[in-house]
Amino acid sequence: MAPPNILLISSTTTLLPPPLKPPRFESQLPPLPPLYTKLFSRRNAVVLLSLIVAPLTFPSSALSFGISGPKEWLRDQKKKTAKYLLAPIDASRNILRSAYLIITRNESEFGEKELEEFQSLLRSAARDCVPTERSSFVQFQSNSGVEVCTFRLVVKNASSLLADKDPVKLAAETKLTDLIRSFSSLSDMANEIDVQVASNRQKVANAVMDTVTCLDNFEQGIKECLEV
Repeated sequence: MAPPNILLISSTTTLLPPPLKPPRFESQLPPLPPLYTKLFSRRNAVVLLSLIVAPLTFPSSALSFGISGPKEWLRDQKKKTAKYLLAPIDASRNILRSAYLIITRNESEFGEKELEEFQSLLRSAARDCVPTERSSFVQFQSNSGVEVCTFRLVVKNASSLLADKDPVKLAAETKLTDLIRSFSSLSDMANEIDVQVASNRQKVANAVMDTVTCLDNFEQGIKECLEV
């Protein structure tokens, strides 16, 4: 018989440790914002397309400290995707050429319908870079801090690897300003003057070609940023 106050433990009894509980965290990281809601829009598509590079992994030699490998690699990727950045420029140029063909029609072939089509083409070619020609929704986005001007997005993307004071980047930004000013002037002219008069239509036609020239200069500035 065991002495009092002494607990006997059988040799066959196994003491199990208390069950582990998962660690408790005081707070959790917030969920990531839905990226697609920010990128998949007509104005931001050009930025998204420029990011489609294959595959997104730095070469091993580029990971060494003190070597400009990553920057050179990114520059090469931008060159490969240059056609995506230049596509909106080329599309706007083609739209302006179509608008030129409309505005230079004979007086008997130019009426209210042609005028509306001409003005619609100008708005499309400007790609939301003329504030007075933006839709209410696009203007709301702009007022909310969203960049809606496609050409401005093109400049930001093409020059992202250049320093702020880089002459090439500054030149591209100057050409962007000239382009937007040309589109604004063209839009005002098309909306204010009587285009039913042949001489007025010729003035507008000349302004269209001046804008095409600004677009060509802008394209060259983007190519210089991309080194293509």
